[in-house]
Amino acid sequence: MQKIVLASGNPGKLFELQALLAPLQMTLLSLSELGIGQAPEPHRTFVENALAKARHAAAASGLPALADDAGLCVHAFGGQPGVDTAYYATRFGYEKSDANNVRALLEQMQGVQDRRAAMVSTLVALRSADDPEPLIATGRVAGEITREPVGDGGFGFDPVMFLPEFGQTFAQLPAEVKNAHSHRGRAAQAMLALMRERWL
Repeated sequence: MQKIVLASGNPGKLFELQALLAPLQMTLLSLSELGIGQAPEPHRTFVENALAKARHAAAASGLPALADDAGLCVHAFGGQPGVDTAYYATRFGYEKSDANNVRALLEQMQGVQDRRAAMVSTLVALRSADDPEPLIATGRVAGEITREPVGDGGFGFDPVMFLPEFGQTFAQLPAEVKNAHSHRGRAAQAMLALMRERWL
């Protein structure tokens, strides 16, 4: 069974992606399992950050690597917070947390009529740190920002990300439905197809 390093310390992400990659007989290892620190993410695009994280993990481990960079892109804010999604609340004097991110976003969107937004996930996979042909898969889910949080499930901006196709927020959807249709789920399905085609 092939081992791949997931360039993330997020246990939820590891669990989600391990399940999605199970059909390929691949085992995902986390950075912490291998004693590898997090890579810096200095870039302004998801793909550059995911590539930097994958290169760092592959170089430190000597194994193939998979990395993900994801975030919320709000149309009225020119695509922001984008790569800074996790730290969004800190721009406005709040502590870093999901609840504060949601609060800050709703405050910033008061009086904004254009509520369009997208959750975006970019996955990058490398066979080695100097692989000249990284596999790149993107998943995107378009929706609208609600005026208040709705639902108890998920994490991050899920309670304010309304999906017209389901008539619910991500936080209202059952986990299996969310994972199948989320930005990360879509990116993972595309990555699965790329790995089958190019790596196996």
